[in-house]
Amino acid sequence: MNSRPDTVVILAAGQGTRMKSAAAKVLAPLCGQTMLAWVLDQALALGPKRVIVVVGHQADEVRRVVGTHAGKAQIECVVQEPQSGTGHALQVCLPALGADPGRVVVLYGDMPLLTHAALERLCASQADSGGGAALLTCEPQNPRGFGRIVRSKSGEVARIVEEKDASAEIKALREVNLGVYCFAGPDLVALLPGLTNDNVQREFYLTDVVEKLVAKSRRVLAVLLEDESQAIGVNTLAHLAEARRALQLRILERHLLAGVYIEDPHTTFIDHDVEIGVGTTIHPCSVIQAGVKIGARCEIGPFAMLRGGSVLHDGAAIGNFVEVNRSRIGAKSKAKHLAYLGDATLGERVNIGAGTIFANYDGQTKSPCAVGDGAFVGSGSILVAPVTVGQGATLGAGAVVTRNSEVPAGEVWVGVPARALRSKSNGPKP
Repeated sequence: MNSRPDTVVILAAGQGTRMKSAAAKVLAPLCGQTMLAWVLDQALALGPKRVIVVVGHQADEVRRVVGTHAGKAQIECVVQEPQSGTGHALQVCLPALGADPGRVVVLYGDMPLLTHAALERLCASQADSGGGAALLTCEPQNPRGFGRIVRSKSGEVARIVEEKDASAEIKALREVNLGVYCFAGPDLVALLPGLTNDNVQREFYLTDVVEKLVAKSRRVLAVLLEDESQAIGVNTLAHLAEARRALQLRILERHLLAGVYIEDPHTTFIDHDVEIGVGTTIHPCSVIQAGVKIGARCEIGPFAMLRGGSVLHDGAAIGNFVEVNRSRIGAKSKAKHLAYLGDATLGERVNIGAGTIFANYDGQTKSPCAVGDGAFVGSGSILVAPVTVGQGATLGAGAVVTRNSEVPAGEVWVGVPARALRSKSNGPKP
């Protein structure tokens, strides 16, 4: 039986006051993209017909993040104002859901660690429920505010009690609700209008739908997650750090399995959306940002930083305390020590000496530099962009190449400002 959801609803309206940030919680950065972007990826990987994102705090900024995923599925935003609980968040979606939204999965914009395998199990369990629902649960060491799963004498899920409404006996239960559900759409839209806010928090709880389904003799199946880390809901900066570390380990493991030698994973930081070829070595304390592409048999670090938009071709080497930003490094070219390469295009087998700076920014505009195949840039050189260095040319140590200069192929330039010293093929300049 096909268990793919028709609709995914992502709850992303909260402010997240415990984050101590002016930005909406779901916009917090996490390994190269926002937390919400990770959840949008979760949703789209399920292959739904459409995704509904419930927005509220900083709605326009959240919509912009949603817009970066446009075209991958039908995605729309619904405003929840004020934010009166998870049940209310689904209630404001009722006009968008319609009478029969098909199978509906509910996700949260602050739960970036759920795996595709876990969500597939959730959807498959709902399909096995005979028209009921399924939800994700776990047994964490520290429940920290989760609602508790109350089961019937036969072991079936009977209801969910939020921690603030729970007695001491219910708080002692180990199994908790993660708030991630898969519902049969017609039942969900029929039950949502009947939710009430008769509870300590005076909010409309989506958890109350579970008890109403059981009262209608619908089965609600619990999918227990063994991996507690997937249950991390980010409410504080400490939680964000936990989530970042867990996601980082997954990213590093993927590259290791693909044949990338990462010398010390504990001090290596690689964002999502980074491509690295087989046989490349990453030395300790290196940072590689989203959007970087690295070829095969390259060498990175230690203490290197590769920023977005940079491309390294096969066999390139970026060494100690070198930063590369929006630059293309040709095959077997190298910058081994204390250099900044910004908006640079290097050909093949180029040598960049220690202390070299590509001065790409004049305070208003960023300009490019191009260095031809086989060129040698001596230590301590400064290229004030825009600059072109021809194939096989040499810049002597400490040379300052001023803006709009063109160093012809094969020439040697030295000095401040740099001027031609001689041609490699024709001897000294007159």
